[in-house]
Formats: sequence, structure tokens, C-alpha cells
Amino acid sequence: MTTTEPTVADVVAILDRRYPPSWAESWDRVGLVLGEPEAPVRRVLCVVDCVPETVAQAREVGADLIVAHHPLLLRGVSSVAPTTYKGRIVHHLIKADIALFVAHTNADVANPGVSDALAARLGLRDLRPLRPAEGDADGRGTGRIGRLAAPMTLDELTRHAALTLPTTAWGVRAAGRPDRVISTVAVCGGAGDPFLADAAAAGADAYLTADLRHHPVSEHIAGGGPALLDAAHWATERPWLDDLAAHLRAACGVEAVVSDLDTDPWTVHHSLKESHS
Repeated sequence: MTTTEPTVADVVAILDRRYPPSWAESWDRVGLVLGEPEAPVRRVLCVVDCVPETVAQAREVGADLIVAHHPLLLRGVSSVAPTTYKGRIVHHLIKADIALFVAHTNADVANPGVSDALAARLGLRDLRPLRPAEGDADGRGTGRIGRLAAPMTLDELTRHAALTLPTTAWGVRAAGRPDRVISTVAVCGGAGDPFLADAAAAGADAYLTADLRHHPVSEHIAGGGPALLDAAHWATERPWLDDLAAHLRAACGVEAVVSDLDTDPWTVHHSLKESHS
């Protein structure tokens, strides 16, 4: 822990050591987005999304730095005018003297990373990467696969996930026989449908991720693959913020606040099946 007040540059260096930018996908945009490197950092707000609501929260808690999972400026822009959605966010951050840092796919593949925190919420043991990084360096890779403390049916696991993951309107839904017995579970924080085949090849009984689509799920289940659990994107990545905040407190002595603002875009859910049962 540092004995002097850290600067933005100090915090960036600590985060870059834990989540090296070289681990990010080539299309990704990670690292310091804005902020004076020499500005002091006393308080950090950890968020999944840098949106107007979390920027307002950063101002309310007196944060000097936001560390976000999702990039604000993932694709090229020709203007950050305050008449645009992202431009307004940039202007609000600069006026409030709040720096912004992003750790995205480099945090996804880290060990520990986003999927480790998700697996921990489910109580999975003996974790290993679902898709190991090249050379399987230091246990890094996309997603995780592990064992439940005791087998559950798919119905029980779905309820367990709904109870242990952050609550959203989306909830948790599953594909497969409700009475299927699950012992080994694969997880991937965020959109994980590119790794359906990896979950099957790894021998998982079930795979929990987000943003699953109708036809890939239908074909996967028809082909005898693992049962699938689909949770809200935000809910699968929010658990990582706790690990991130704990690391910042320990490594640089800042006050790290975790945002529980639900930034998932889906806000209303009704089930006529449930209401008629």
C-alpha cells in the first residue's frame, strides 16, 4: 500500500499490472480514457457501464476516478460535442474533474477476472478456464468451468443463480430439462454464445452466460449440449466489481465504492405463465 496519496497515473499503473492492455482483444479499447495523470485519487467508483446515471453517482460520492468494465468509446467518433450522448458524458466527466479508466476483455481473461467472480457467486470449485488463453498462461482464459458443492437439478440451479446473482428485471432463464442433474457448470461473464461449443467440449452439464439467442440455443439443446442458463448481461459482470474494489483498496489505499445501479437496459418483465399458475 502506498504511503502517499496516489495519482491517476499510479492507479492506472496498478490496474495495468493486474489487467495488462496486451491481453485485450484487438478490437477492444481499454485503459485511460480521460483524466489528468497527475491528479490525486482519493475515491474510485467501480461500475459496469459509464452512463449518465453512474457519472451522476460518481459526483454524488465524490469519486476522482471511474473504473468501468465496458468501454465508453469503443468505436471511433468524429465528435464529442455535448449535443451527442457520449459527448455529454465526456463533458460531464471533465467538468467534474473525474477520470475514466476501462478494463474490458483484458479483465475477462485475467486470473482472477470477471468469470472467476461470477463462478464464486455460484459457489463453483476447482475452477479452470473454459477457453484457455494461448499457452494457458497462469490459468488465464475466457470463462470458467468448475464443480458445484453438491449436484442440483437444472430447476434448482436456475433458482440458485437467481438468488445469488444481482437482481434484475431479466432474471435468469434456462433451456433444458428441469430435472436434469447438474454437477459441472461453465460460466462466462457477458455475451457468451461464441463459447457454446467450448462448454460442450469441456464436459459441462450446464453453461451460464448472457445474451443468448433463440436459434443458437435451440440448435445447441437439440444437439445434446449442456443445459443453458441466460442471465442479464449486467448481472453476470457486476460481481467482478467487488474483486476490483478490494484490489484497489489493498494495492493503492484508495476508497473504492462499488456501484449497484442496475444499468441493464431491460427494466420490465412480466410472465403470464407465473401469474396464472
